[in-house]
Amino acid sequence: MRPARALFGQRARLRWLHLILGGALFMPFWMVGSLVVAPLFDGVGMFTGGLGAQLGAYAAGLPLAAVVALFPLARPMSVAAARTLCGVPADRFADAPARGGRARARTAAWFTLHLGAGALVSGATLALPPFAVAVLALPFSQGLRDSELGRLWGLDATWLLRGAVPAGLLMLLALAAVAAATGALLARQAPRLLGPGPADRLAAAERRAAEAEARNRLARELHDSVGHALSAVTLQAGAARRVLDGDRADPEFVREALAAIEETTRRTVGELDRALGLLRRGEGAEEGVGPGLDALEALVRGAGPRVALTVDGDLGAVPEALSREAYRIVQEGLTNAARHAGGAPVAVRLDARTEELEITVENPLPDRPPVTRPDGGRGLRGIAERARLLDGTAEAGPLGGAWRLAVRIPR
Repeated sequence: MRPARALFGQRARLRWLHLILGGALFMPFWMVGSLVVAPLFDGVGMFTGGLGAQLGAYAAGLPLAAVVALFPLARPMSVAAARTLCGVPADRFADAPARGGRARARTAAWFTLHLGAGALVSGATLALPPFAVAVLALPFSQGLRDSELGRLWGLDATWLLRGAVPAGLLMLLALAAVAAATGALLARQAPRLLGPGPADRLAAAERRAAEAEARNRLARELHDSVGHALSAVTLQAGAARRVLDGDRADPEFVREALAAIEETTRRTVGELDRALGLLRRGEGAEEGVGPGLDALEALVRGAGPRVALTVDGDLGAVPEALSREAYRIVQEGLTNAARHAGGAPVAVRLDARTEELEITVENPLPDRPPVTRPDGGRGLRGIAERARLLDGTAEAGPLGGAWRLAVRIPR
């Protein structure tokens, strides 16, 4: 059962089809080769020459196929066919166009091997089955016995005539065996010739690093945006509840708190849509789009009435990329203050008068140490990462009875 599967199973049939595809691709090169060798065989036609002319055209077409395979896009096309038909794991192929002499040479070797072997197997597939069927029919057809095939077979010998059926079956079996063996050979060589080289592995590592950085950046965006919104909403809702529960209710304060909650949640939903849009590639989302320092006043207003903002210099002159990162840094600073300062006044200061943008967020230290999360939180770490990516520095810690976050980033 296993030998039959090896010769006629699905994998063997797909590899046979892959070889026939190679033969079909070789036809243009064989035709050009026949024109090249025609003067050597007294100008015989493309399909009328003898075996020598056909083999000469075959030999002349192989170098032409190798030259064509040196183009970078030959490897993706070869990989697409081999991955589907050769039964080789997909991760063992290199999908990118071949770059560099070594990668192109390996691709040319594979292309030439595929087309050369495919041409031979395809020719045998076209020629041998009709001949084998005719041999099988010799004992049952007087016309075939009287034909050239019968004379070639040697029908004068009765034992030869009796062996026609086994001989025909052996021909078909041999064809299947040759196709299976050739397909297995190509399958073994495919990862070696079409697999990733050092340059491909380096490119894949760089691509994975870029993807990891993009995921980290999106994680920072979501952490800063959603974390700040939840902290600000919690702070505003708690303050409104305390006012309503107190002896002297202040409807105006509660109204302002609810308005701040509404503005914060609306802004956060928009930022969340932008962040999710970056995850849905191809839907028109532009990478890097997000709020900048022009939205800083709304951010501070949504953080509560006890947040004071001071701006020195023209924030409109800050580059766009730096403006977005500065907004996120201030947002995370306010989130930390809301989480740990317990509603104490917070002072935010931005200085854009020099070649560096300075961001400072200060709030009084609480009477009791803040409750830390098991994982230590990611806010200050994210601020440091943002500053470092822009060649800046970030410092955070107690200073003179207050908690101070100071960030300096070159403009």
